[in-house]
Amino acid sequence: MSSHLLDLATARRSGRPRGITSVCSAHPTIIRAALRRGSVTNQPVLIEATCNQVNHLGGYTGMTPADFVGMVELIALEEGLDRNQLIFGGDHLGPNPWRKEPPEVALAKARDMVVAYVMAGFSKIHLDTSMGCAGETAALDDDTIAARAADLCRVAEAAAEAAGLPQPLYVLGTEVPVPGGADHVLETVEPTSPDAARKTISIHRETFLAAGLKDAFERVLAFVVQPGVEFGSENVVAYNPAKAADLAAVLNDHEDLVFEAHSTDYQSETALAALVRDGFPILKVGPAVTFAYREALYALDMIASELVSSYGARPLAAAMERLMLDHPVDWQGHYHGGKDSLRLQRHYGYSDRIRYYWNRPEAASAVAKLLNALNGRTIPQPLLHQFFPGLAMAGNTADGIILASVDHVLASYDRAVHQASSQI
Repeated sequence: MSSHLLDLATARRSGRPRGITSVCSAHPTIIRAALRRGSVTNQPVLIEATCNQVNHLGGYTGMTPADFVGMVELIALEEGLDRNQLIFGGDHLGPNPWRKEPPEVALAKARDMVVAYVMAGFSKIHLDTSMGCAGETAALDDDTIAARAADLCRVAEAAAEAAGLPQPLYVLGTEVPVPGGADHVLETVEPTSPDAARKTISIHRETFLAAGLKDAFERVLAFVVQPGVEFGSENVVAYNPAKAADLAAVLNDHEDLVFEAHSTDYQSETALAALVRDGFPILKVGPAVTFAYREALYALDMIASELVSSYGARPLAAAMERLMLDHPVDWQGHYHGGKDSLRLQRHYGYSDRIRYYWNRPEAASAVAKLLNALNGRTIPQPLLHQFFPGLAMAGNTADGIILASVDHVLASYDRAVHQASSQI
């Protein structure tokens, strides 16, 4: 199914643009929703893990790349999805998890991580070496970034060859929105300048060819640029096609490439379709789907409080507040303001920093308590409508409601991709 990715540039050139949703989450419920949708649409499903979530040392999920693939494949089997429909991507693979360490140490760990991803069967590899490590400037120069990307690419190529696996496809480039959203309100975001995009492509090509990686560079399917989309805790910057027109025109000189759009979360269907049409056909989404997951759980928390007298008053929300206050590292520095503002952002911010807590035992226990309280109970339609007016007919079991809430987001991406193809 990786050939589907290579066809994106061909489709753009032919005037029949095609897109694909890149689901960036390690949460089993999010993955199940994506795979269930794929089994219905019979379309390829691109699932991506990030370097912080999943790596050879476990990441914050505790999963190695092989563990991640095993989990997704098991869910695919349960959902009746053909394994051939699955595409695994590794996102931001580079020294980022270890950037506080000296560069030689961080890059050695990055090499081991890339090997683990390739050996586990990840066929789409985004190499991101943009960040400085201990003793370096925060942002590196283009030559250093390209040289380090080539170094990691060489390792990936060797790992695939040694294992007898197909050689990976690559995504390069580093000008991306802040992972998880901006930490302050933004009124606008400027797209990458066309000259900067051309320079990035040129330097990487020259560096890869000088390193003997010509064949690998021919498998570079996309460069990451900033098309002018972003979201913060409380606002979303919408895509403006006119502002990105000059950037999109760069692809006219690079017909075998497309651009990859990060942080497309919370964009309208019209905006998503325009991104695909304009040459940004890989639509990455993460916080928007985990936001929908949290939104469903919190609504069910209120439903259970109304429906089950022994359940208590919103114990799930209370448990998550205690957890985030006891372990603030994943939201502090990202949210700003007074006490009340911080509390609201912790739970309801678009950047959804709460997603880092769902795999903790305390959160898992609170979710299990909620689902157990509603297990076997029929949620009356009027109560369901109070908290899920758009999903009133989606089913009235807790698990079904959660999946329907996540699918509501994924369905909008599917419709946008179809809209982009049908507009021409």
